Amino acid sequence: MSQNPSPLAPVHVVGGGLAGSEAAWQIAQAGVPVILHEMRPVRMTEAHKTHGLAELVCSNSFRSDDAEANAVGLLHQEMRRLGSLIMEKGDAHQVPAGGALAVDRDGFSAAVTAALEAHPLITIDRAEVAGLPPEEWDSVIVATGPLTSPALAEAVRGLTGERELAFFDAIAPIVYRESIDMSVAWFQSRYDKAGPGGTGADYINCPLNREQYETFVDALISGDKTSFKEWEANTPYFDGCLPIEIMAERGRETLRHGPMKPVGLTNPHKPDEKPYAVVQLRQDNALGTLYNMVGFQTKLKYGAQSAIFRTIPGLENAEFARLGGLHRNTYLNSPKLLDATLRLKTLPRLRFAGQITGCEGYVESAAVGLMAGRFAAAERLGRALASPPQETAIGALLAHITGGHIAAPEDEEGGEAAAAKPRSFQPMNVNFGLFPPLERMPKHPDGKRLRGTEKAIAKKRALTDRARAALSAWLGEETAQAAE
Repeated sequence: MSQNPSPLAPVHVVGGGLAGSEAAWQIAQAGVPVILHEMRPVRMTEAHKTHGLAELVCSNSFRSDDAEANAVGLLHQEMRRLGSLIMEKGDAHQVPAGGALAVDRDGFSAAVTAALEAHPLITIDRAEVAGLPPEEWDSVIVATGPLTSPALAEAVRGLTGERELAFFDAIAPIVYRESIDMSVAWFQSRYDKAGPGGTGADYINCPLNREQYETFVDALISGDKTSFKEWEANTPYFDGCLPIEIMAERGRETLRHGPMKPVGLTNPHKPDEKPYAVVQLRQDNALGTLYNMVGFQTKLKYGAQSAIFRTIPGLENAEFARLGGLHRNTYLNSPKLLDATLRLKTLPRLRFAGQITGCEGYVESAAVGLMAGRFAAAERLGRALASPPQETAIGALLAHITGGHIAAPEDEEGGEAAAAKPRSFQPMNVNFGLFPPLERMPKHPDGKRLRGTEKAIAKKRALTDRARAALSAWLGEETAQAAE
């Protein structure tokens, strides 16, 4: 624990996940003391395995690092420009993953923890904040994520008067590399694409023919699954992390057009035989000893997982370092409850950050934490900080959280009938659909309209170029204001 060398009162951050860790770092880097409250290991959660800060509980991937044609890659770039601790340590602990940025989860968490522990303006308090933060904490960021402790969740629900929203987030299995049969499987990234730290051969691919695929789908659908408790029965899934057996139930070809799509891959063991479906595994640690099954989040029971996944060619003798599982996520109706700087409208001393606000994904959670930290630090320093432009990735994400959804009927009317109607606000990964439309679509130098793939590529590049310019202008304004 650090001592506070600043005369300023500290900002309190509750939760030491990616969002809370990033928020604490941004506050301290601005010269404001911060107390980071993390209940682990005093109180553990169903999904966490360690007491490290910024522990990754699901995938080890931060997804695409392509800042020219992918919204999450653009968000990576923006966060790097904003001094993100999460991106700095993610880059330092990357493992090969094709066009994605994936990290050694243990090394990454250890590095984030060490940086926060070493900062002179950061104090880490290993205790649970049970219930509403004390009134004397005049500036608090609640970044407790999808696994908020029951006492705090109940306090927030009582304070907001909002009906809690929840969804299930499923975890994919991890396989020991040495147990994969490479006489059947092979290394290749889709379309041989090389990403940060990669070679273009960064995934292990396991091929299935049509008969094997059909048998696999049947097994997924009939496999023994985790049963729900009564209070969980009507909880919806988030489509971005859907259990593989649920995808299979939605149609027999769903997996072939999702995580098991065979496109962009050629089996060197049988170059003349195109796979009907492919299971990909991605490196999960720096040593390359662990690989996770990409897109294989599941609620199958452990026995069923072991039996069914070992029917996949190349995984007949697979040894699992971790089998899949489920945890329950919760989030606020943020557009209704939070203001533009992520403060609770009914109690502005509280800000919220991370997945509890209704963003989805590691990087998105950290990005919201980054901005919550900057907002809180500016407020403590007596400055107003404008939200980043919606033309940027981080601004588009914030705009979605704080008001970018389509108003649901219950936002406009009361009564039992309105309460029975579904909310429109749902967890969202950053994507170009959150960005304002381009004023002009790109064209050929000769003035002709672009079409098809060429048009899609040009549009994404125009959006990312516009975003970079908008972020530069916003950063210039922030710097000028800080100097006044």
